[in-house]
Amino acid sequence: MQKKNPIISIVYLNFNRLEETQKTTKQLASIAADLDYIEILAVDNDSKDGTKEYLRTQSSWLNTISLDKNHGIAGYNRAFEASRGEIILVLDDDSSPFNNELFPKLIKIFSGNPNIGVIACHIIDAQGENQYSWQLPKSKKPGPSPAFIGCGFAIRRNLFEKIDWYPESFFIYENETKVAFEVRKAGYEIFYDPSCLIQHRANLEQRESWRRIFYPTRNNLWLIRQYYPTPAASYLIFSRIIIGLLNSIRLGRVDAFLKGAIEGIQAPVPKTPLEKKLQKQFSAYFQHNSFFHQLFKKR
Repeated sequence: MQKKNPIISIVYLNFNRLEETQKTTKQLASIAADLDYIEILAVDNDSKDGTKEYLRTQSSWLNTISLDKNHGIAGYNRAFEASRGEIILVLDDDSSPFNNELFPKLIKIFSGNPNIGVIACHIIDAQGENQYSWQLPKSKKPGPSPAFIGCGFAIRRNLFEKIDWYPESFFIYENETKVAFEVRKAGYEIFYDPSCLIQHRANLEQRESWRRIFYPTRNNLWLIRQYYPTPAASYLIFSRIIIGLLNSIRLGRVDAFLKGAIEGIQAPVPKTPLEKKLQKQFSAYFQHNSFFHQLFKKR
């Protein structure tokens, strides 16, 4: 359903997780469908489990985009391109805001801070426990963030378009990391607000183990080769290979690791190294991909 002059466009991508799609869709219908300043776009990556058909039944209030095959995160881009809001709130099919208090917060932060390009939301799991990762600060106070988690963040649409949306070649995983690099290179900040809550009902058992090895290995190698100068790149490539190999042994998918490592090293990538100042701002990413930092970090 088209809404006149929306300020926020909510976008979520769906693929073969009907129950999760229904939960997210029902929550969005409850808290956002009647708000004139919000449009909601759901993309389906050619699901075969009834997800596509379910989304079509919601077309009286939901803008649905059905794709002809599984395009991975490129499916998001079709909705980003069709969006009309000044702000895009990005969700997964298994994540959603608690209530509509989030939306005026996003508008207020962006309108009062033109240097902020992305708002990183605080992520909690289905039980209400905090989900932490290298992308978010541990602080309970609002402030700068190393990056953001892809299942819950907001970004200025004009900035997102300028950096060409998600990198379609990645297919899945680390796409938000590349966006974080490009947002910072464009001169914008990433701001974390713990009061901007998103619940992520993640279930790793639903995700194939080979994907969790192949794509992070390949895509992180691409990121390192593009954004880090020698000798830092050489060290991180070595580290990423060791980390990926160990994870692949644990999951019994060395074949996926080898394929990801070969593509990660051999495929051509542009070389656009981060300035030293930006490298410091992404120290959390460096440490996350550093074998020695991972080996000796506190557990």
